[in-house]
Amino acid sequence: MNGRVQLRAESAQPDSASQSPNSHSQTRSRSVCEYSETGPSGLSVVMENVTDGMSALNTKQSPGKLKRGTRRTRSLYGASPSNNFGPKGCLMKNSSTLLTIQDPGSQRLTWNKVPLSILIIKKIFDASVVPPFKDLVTWLVECRQMVVFIEEKVLQENLLQEDTEFQNLTTKLSIFREGKDDLTDKIDFIICLGGDGTLLYASSLFQQSVPPVLSFHLGSLGFLTPFQFENFQDQVNQVIEGNVPLTLRSRLKCVTCKKDSVCSRTLHINNIDKADASTHILVLNEVVVDRGPSPYLCNIDLYIERKLVTSVQGDGLIISTPTGSTAYATAAGASMVHPNVPAIVITPICPHSLSFRPVVVPAGAEIMVMVSPEARHTAWASFDGRNRQEIQHGDTLRITTSVYPVPSLCYQDQMSDWFESLAGCLNWNVRKSQKQFTDSTRTSSLTSLESLSERESDRDPEYV
Repeated sequence: MNGRVQLRAESAQPDSASQSPNSHSQTRSRSVCEYSETGPSGLSVVMENVTDGMSALNTKQSPGKLKRGTRRTRSLYGASPSNNFGPKGCLMKNSSTLLTIQDPGSQRLTWNKVPLSILIIKKIFDASVVPPFKDLVTWLVECRQMVVFIEEKVLQENLLQEDTEFQNLTTKLSIFREGKDDLTDKIDFIICLGGDGTLLYASSLFQQSVPPVLSFHLGSLGFLTPFQFENFQDQVNQVIEGNVPLTLRSRLKCVTCKKDSVCSRTLHINNIDKADASTHILVLNEVVVDRGPSPYLCNIDLYIERKLVTSVQGDGLIISTPTGSTAYATAAGASMVHPNVPAIVITPICPHSLSFRPVVVPAGAEIMVMVSPEARHTAWASFDGRNRQEIQHGDTLRITTSVYPVPSLCYQDQMSDWFESLAGCLNWNVRKSQKQFTDSTRTSSLTSLESLSERESDRDPEYV
């Protein structure tokens, strides 16, 4: 495929109509990255750097702290690298078509039309979530006059069945059934009430474009649910008005191809017809390939960009998004990757090798997993913990980053929300502080070294 792609990372002020009163005047900055795909055998890259003048943020805030609603003067992707290497070296340039990518730090939700329909995902089998659920539904239907979609199995819960007042309200609700009713283009945005599982479930319902997701923390862990329910009316009203920061959480496109099928012979995963694939799923967290019920080692071959990288012998392999890097992958020893980083994390599960460490590859790479010809047994795959299926000898599991992310709304901003989740949910780097010296004994590093040398000299007459 010959085509040129230009990637831009931009940080710019919004239109005056959508600009908040507390916003500060800033100039535009952008960095441009071009690449040209020369075919399956290689990738030619051209980098360009464009700067329209950049000014520092003129506020009285302390460094590193951004008020909600302000914009950065630099891209979170970083500055574009120089194209020149020494006095004579430079990157080769190629002609191509342009694609614009906005700087993650300036991504904010806006609406082409006023949102009217809302899908509510509620954590099931949890009595503590029922009162907030009823309050939210009642307010949206009676006060906001919105179309509210609820899953059929939620309304079948005993606490809701026994509530006469709520049952009278169900006639105004739109009911859907998972796997039977298509929600495509029917939902303007999603509200999740529960834990991280509600967001994963919402992602599974939309296998293409996903509406914006507002997640309230009413579950156990809540790593992906930054909003508190106490002031839900204000939070929902702010989302409806727009100009809210969000994080685009990338998903993995996973395709299972049977042996000798048309799907398995297709050159690239993005060219595979959905009808030709045994499985075609988008996942938010991870794909897990393991040994299933077999007592033998999982023996699978790992390909990246159609090249054999290694054979995995152990309990299995986790292929995760940056969002999924803080889930099962973290428990298996992977690094925690910020969701704005375009990457795929590959983590072995209990590998039978002391040198097999997790790796991070570019988001656009295509990953293939196959059962090794020497394997004693088949392997099993699961997608965000669901749709578990067996991978036979000759089958191919193909994975790459999907073009359909999950737009998750931020409470503060992408950085603050993520690090607060690390500290609050995973106790990241939480420990007792080291006691400081008293003023009388506090010394500098040089004084401490001199004191140590004197003690060593006193103890050993031959000390030099």
